[in-house]
Amino acid sequence: MTPRLPLFLALLTLIVPALAIKFNLPASRYPQPKCIWNSAHTNTLVIVTANVAKGDKQRVDIEIIDSSPQKNVYLSKRGIEGETRLAVTTHVNGEVGVCFKNYLDQDVKYPGNMNNLTRTIDLDVDIGADAVDYNAIANQESLSALETEMRKLEGIVKEIVDEMGYLKKREERFTDTNTSTNQRVTNFAWFTIIALAALGAWQVLHLRAFFKRKYLID
Repeated sequence: MTPRLPLFLALLTLIVPALAIKFNLPASRYPQPKCIWNSAHTNTLVIVTANVAKGDKQRVDIEIIDSSPQKNVYLSKRGIEGETRLAVTTHVNGEVGVCFKNYLDQDVKYPGNMNNLTRTIDLDVDIGADAVDYNAIANQESLSALETEMRKLEGIVKEIVDEMGYLKKREERFTDTNTSTNQRVTNFAWFTIIALAALGAWQVLHLRAFFKRKYLID
């Protein structure tokens, strides 16, 4: 294996969509959801790893949804704490949202500073090839390190091909929309021209007949 191949494989792994963030989630008796969105295609594996810090008298719920008009709920879990690992498979093209709510217990009185009532969340979202456990596959199929990297590279290339196919379909749809819109605008322009010409001709004939009745013209 040439010295450049590992570097090339490492660079390709950066193409895989992944997200890792850390944030504080305020507590409330009626909390608004905080959602983290990521793009994903149909039948794509999504692994969500959430590490929720401890917090007294607070309950963190998690929900995984998509951005479709139906708002599909893939998974919902109440009262998560510590490290929680969830896996779902998408049904539609679009975005997948990981939503959190931090509920404050009803028996807790509001302190002077509400900013202290928070839970720290470490969120890691792996999508597609990055969500696959290639180490487990390597152990199961007795693959070498190079074979494992090639298997991972195969998954990345498949994702790139799927992404290009998706973009091509979107381009075709936008092209059809532009063509249809352009045709409608052209038809409306011709209709406007014909209508204005007909209206102008009618006005000329009407005025001519009017002036004749008044004996203003022969």
